[in-house]
Amino acid sequence: MNKLNRDFYLRDTLTVARDLLGKQLVHEARGCRLVGKIVETEAYTGPEDKACHAYGRRRTERTEAMYSIGGFAYIFIIYGMYCCFNVVTEQEDSPSAVLVRAVEPVEGAGHMAELRYGTALHSLTSRQKIGLCNGPGKLCIAMDIGKSENGLDLCGSTLYICDAQNKPFNIRTSPRINVDYAGEYKDKPWRFYMEESKYVSKA
Repeated sequence: MNKLNRDFYLRDTLTVARDLLGKQLVHEARGCRLVGKIVETEAYTGPEDKACHAYGRRRTERTEAMYSIGGFAYIFIIYGMYCCFNVVTEQEDSPSAVLVRAVEPVEGAGHMAELRYGTALHSLTSRQKIGLCNGPGKLCIAMDIGKSENGLDLCGSTLYICDAQNKPFNIRTSPRINVDYAGEYKDKPWRFYMEESKYVSKA
């Protein structure tokens, strides 16, 4: 697999969000290699986007990673307990990012099952297997991604994204999920997902 280089992430956020579909997210930690195919993303386009954490150029300890150059990880916590993994995009001091909403397990599914459900993969129902990583909080639990990964360089050797060969697939778009507070930005069709995948969080 070819690791994505910095130039991939420096492009327009919407382009990166689409092009991440089909790529493979890799986390090598605690002696395990966990790999998931990205099947769903959402774009957050910076200070003008009312759904983005950097709306109005808010810059806090929480959002600092978003101000990095493209190709770094931005991890935030929702509901006080669930981590969400984001890919920082564009140039430094242009705070935009892509939320990875769902992945399809590719490698290390057994360890993912232990992390997510506390049990062996073979004991899971079909629904539980599909649900291993079909949501931003779920995939972070299953892929052992937490606050300690916030700010990591995705061009490094611990948490990174690789190109992958895929059969042709269709890309669907929709408004982003749970951004009803974002005024005119709540209806922007900036959620992208693989139409054929059963691992997306919401069809």
